[in-house]
Amino acid sequence: MTKQKRTVFYLSDRTGITAETLGHSLLTQFDGIEWETVNVPFLDDMDNAQAVLAQINHAAERDGHRPLVFSTLLKPEILEVIKQANCCIFDFFEAFIRSIEEELHQPFARMAGRSHGLQHHLSYFKRIAAINYVMAHDDGVNPKHFTDADIILTGVSRSGKTPTCLYLGLQYGIAAANYPLTPDDMDVQQLPAVLEAVKHKLFGLTLTPAQLHFIRQERRPDSQYASLAQCQREIQWQEALFSRYDIPYLDTTRISIEEISAIILDRCGLKRQLYG
Repeated sequence: MTKQKRTVFYLSDRTGITAETLGHSLLTQFDGIEWETVNVPFLDDMDNAQAVLAQINHAAERDGHRPLVFSTLLKPEILEVIKQANCCIFDFFEAFIRSIEEELHQPFARMAGRSHGLQHHLSYFKRIAAINYVMAHDDGVNPKHFTDADIILTGVSRSGKTPTCLYLGLQYGIAAANYPLTPDDMDVQQLPAVLEAVKHKLFGLTLTPAQLHFIRQERRPDSQYASLAQCQREIQWQEALFSRYDIPYLDTTRISIEEISAIILDRCGLKRQLYG
């Protein structure tokens, strides 16, 4: 069955992160459509607005369907130009801001960039500190400073520890370290000594042997490291280790990094450090 082809535009007078995040979340609920995505950040003058209007109209003519346009534009004159295009526009500020103004009995500031700017300096510096910690304690580096971690992810190679730690630092301000479990650890059949003192901070990541095999094949094709038998042995061993030492763990096979991170925070009782 041929997929319907549609174009989606994300427009903003700043980074466009909010428009893209919200718009993408909505579009994931619709199957059978192949989306061509156009991001237009920093759309803040009339000449650029006219150019984008022409781009939208061209996409409509080419596709045979009106493009969808998700907007967080704040300048009314820019938004009015875009509304002249042959498109279906969803403006997030128009959808919600009037009701909020009425409830709070005051007009909104109409200032771009507040949601991703430096207005909240404490959150900004917490984010930078968390990311620095993650990068300095990746893959078992600097274990003597693991006591400073909010959480320590552990698991076999390629189980998703590093990207999850980075997401926890970037989105939540969590100081996340990670420690890889290796075949040498399997021979010892016990928790690595360096983790004994911080066992209460450990959280395990696991996945199916088949998925681990697929991921490792991309990294080292047809190696012993990537073999399905080796993956099966390592997963079986690490899950037994997690159970023996009462380490909470999560099967990440079918869930995204965003979901993994949210589940970890919920199960471990960690608090978001970043607001605004």
